[in-house]
Parts: sequence; C-alpha cells; structure tokens
Amino acid sequence: MNEVFDQIFSYLRSIWRRRWLVMVIAWLVSSAGWVWVYLLENRYEAQARVFVDTQSLLRPLLAGLAVQPNTSQQVAMMTRTLASRPNLEKVARMTDLDLRAKTPRQQELLYSELAKAIQLRGTERENLYTITYQNASGDTAKRVVQALLTIFTESSLGGARKDISNTQKFIDDQLKAYEAKLLEKERQLEEFKRRNIGTLPGQGGDFYAKLSEMNQSLEQAKLELEEYSNRKQQLQQQLDDQEEVLSMPMPGGAAGTALDGRISALQAQMDNLRLRYTDLHPEIARTKQLIERLESQKKQEEEALKAQPQGAIKAQNPVYQQLSIAIAEADANMASLRARVAQMQAKRNEIMQSVDRIPQIEGEYTQLMRDYDVFRSNYANMLGRRETAALSGEVESKTDVVEFKVIDPPRVPSKPAWPNRPLLVAAVPLAGVGFGMGIAFLLGQMRPSIDNRRQLRDLTPFPLLGMVTMIQTDDARRKRQRSNLLFAVVGLGLLLGLLGQMIYYLVLSPAA
Repeated sequence: MNEVFDQIFSYLRSIWRRRWLVMVIAWLVSSAGWVWVYLLENRYEAQARVFVDTQSLLRPLLAGLAVQPNTSQQVAMMTRTLASRPNLEKVARMTDLDLRAKTPRQQELLYSELAKAIQLRGTERENLYTITYQNASGDTAKRVVQALLTIFTESSLGGARKDISNTQKFIDDQLKAYEAKLLEKERQLEEFKRRNIGTLPGQGGDFYAKLSEMNQSLEQAKLELEEYSNRKQQLQQQLDDQEEVLSMPMPGGAAGTALDGRISALQAQMDNLRLRYTDLHPEIARTKQLIERLESQKKQEEEALKAQPQGAIKAQNPVYQQLSIAIAEADANMASLRARVAQMQAKRNEIMQSVDRIPQIEGEYTQLMRDYDVFRSNYANMLGRRETAALSGEVESKTDVVEFKVIDPPRVPSKPAWPNRPLLVAAVPLAGVGFGMGIAFLLGQMRPSIDNRRQLRDLTPFPLLGMVTMIQTDDARRKRQRSNLLFAVVGLGLLLGLLGQMIYYLVLSPAA
C-alpha cells in the first residue's frame, strides 16, 4: 500500500514541478472556452402537452354495427412517424422555414436539423404526450410546436377517414362488378330455363323418380287390361251357354220391355258426362256403345214379337242380356285401358329418349344455380358491408371517437433552454486544468526523475550508502517564494475570472 501512495506522490510531484505549464494551459483553455461560451447562440425550447382520449362511449354502443378502427394503434403509429419526411415538409411549409432553404442541400440540412431538434415523449398506456422543439428564435420554436401539434391531432384521424373512404370506394367497385356478374347469370338462367322447359329439375319431380312412377303406372294399366281381358273371356263363355230367346205366353196387355228404362238411364248418364268431357272421352264412347247395343236388342225383340203367332211370344233371355251388357262394358274398359297404355308407353318412350339429356341438363342447371347463389350471396354480403362502411364513415365524420385534449398549449420560457452558460463557464477552467495536468504527466513519463531513495534503490543494483540534502541559500528561497506567490496570484486570477463570468451570467446577463 505504501508503494502505491509513494507512486501517486511521485506523479503529483512530477506534475507540481511543471505547474507553470499546467497554469498556462489552463489560462489558454479557459480564455478560449469562455470566448466560445460567450459566442454560443441561445436556443429556446417550446413545449406542448396533449392527451389522447380513446375511451369513447360510442364504442360499446356501435359494437357490431360499425367498424371501429384501432385508435390506439393509429396514435402509436403517429407518434413514431411524427418526424417523418412528409411531416417535416409540412412543418417547414406551415412555419415558413422552407423560405430560407433555397437549394436542395439547404433543404436537406433544414429537414435534418428539424428531425434532430423535434422530440416526442410520452407513454402509450397513459396516452399523454409532450412535444418539444429548440430553436434560436422562441417564436419559431413555438410555431414549429404548434404545427407539430396540428399534424399530430389531424393526421391520425385523417388516416382513419381516408381508410374508410378507400374502403367505401372499393366496396362500391366490387358491388358494380358483382351486380354485372349477377345480371349475366340471371340472363343465362332465364335462357337455360326457356330452352329446357319441362325438363328442369323440380318440374314434375326428379327424372328417375318420374321414370319409375311412369313404369309403375304403365305396369298397373297393363295389369288392369289383362284383368278385363280375362273377365271378358269368362263372360263370353257364360254367354255361349245361355239361349238368346225364351218362349213364353203373351200377356194380355201391350208388350213391354225393361230395355227402355236402361236406355233412358244410360242417356242421362251420358248427358252428365258431356257436361264435363268431350265426345272423345273413353267413358262417353263406352256409354254410346252400350246404348247402341241396347237399342239393337230392343229392335230385335220388337221384330220377334211381330213374327210370333197369336197367344205366345218369345222374349229375350235376361241373363243373356246382362252378360252381353257386361261384355260390352268390359270391351269399353279394355278400349279405355288400351288408350291409356298407349299414351303411357308414348310418354315413357319420350322420357327414355331423353335419358342421356336429362342428367346433362340437371348438371348444367346445378352449376348455373351454384354460381348464381355464390354471386347472390357475395352481392348481399357486399351490400351489408357497404352499409357498415357508410355507418362507420358517419361515425368518423360526425362524432369524436378519439378526442385530443391539449393539456398545455405551446409555450416558450423567457430563459433559453441551451446553453447553460454558468455550467459551461465552470467546466471550462476545470477542463483546462485537467488538460494541463495531463500534459504535465505525459512529459513526466517521457523524462522521468528520481524523487526518493526507494526509486533509486529499485533502479540500480548498487547499494545505497546515504543521502545528501540540498541546502538552499536565502536568495534561492526568496526566489522560490516569489515564484510560488506569483503562481498563487495567477491561479487566483483564474479563479476571479471564473467568479466574474459566473456573476455575469447569473446576475447581469439579460437571459439570467
């Protein structure tokens, strides 16, 4: 530890021996520094504080009805881009600073100085921001801060309104495109339905279900036709076993027959059928055949009565007549069923001819309807989104979703923010003394000297026998005292110069 202290004292003695060099350097640095501090240009700082209120009552009320932008994110982005090049150009135009920059180089220098001098401090959580700017002119600094405050409050909202306007324009363009596509699909659907009427899905049911139903009806009609054919054969066999005419005594009165009543009943039935159908209907044709057959039988009975001798007549066998009528009804039903079978067979053949075309038509129709439904759904969604965008635009333009509250308007203190001359004046002589001591220390290291026995013992291998003390004369002591006194006076002068500078800047200076 003693060696360390001895080394430190050795350095201090080396510097003390060159104290006049230190004093001269301190005076030179202090003089130059004080002149530099005096010539420094004052810079005034303008400051403004603004609070961004993003908690609007409309946000929960309009949830789901209007698109609400992320205002916090917009404000955060604006704080990061406040000193961007476009904003700097706006500030220069708003404060007339661009009039000083005549050349492109001067403009670049102006924007660079603005970017360095502008400061935005704040916290995103509290949304309280402070805008500061320093300039040699307090009025210019105030106008720059006011311009920055205007840009900060307007650009963030203007960006949201511009986004909504661009969104509305995009949606309108998309609506026009989808409307044209929808009209084109509707035209294609109309033309397709007109071209394939009667064969479209949903018209008469599915193709295969319709074909199956037609086959079932055709088989049912054939079965009924076969049943009537068998019935007719049985009736014909029964008719062959019966006699057509029976001999019986002639009654005392005029000959009567039951055929007239049946003919009248059938004529009344045919009149009722004509009220609903035409004469080509199978039921009317069957009834006509029955009436004609009964009238023929009636004529035969009348002729037979005229040919019989007096006192006896031959009458028609009633069973024979009933079987004949049943056979006639069976013939009529068979004719009706044959017509129905032929008609169903024709329809079935018509369907079978289009068996390859129907699935193709169904596929084309399904594709058209799928495209049409997609366009219609997108068009309806776009309409809803356009209304949402319109409502969002109304909210942005007519309400204050984000409110900017200026806590402190731009102001400039009368005292300049920079430079701090008292501090610089005090630092200059300290820097000069420190610089001088550094030079003296370097010179001492370049030309070292021995100050004590320990250094000599460490530097030489020879033994140290003793020391010789230098005895100064009175003249030497007086000379040394005068030198020390002069050094003290010069040092005191440096201190007085420092005090004078401090008094001037702290009391007498206009900016104090």
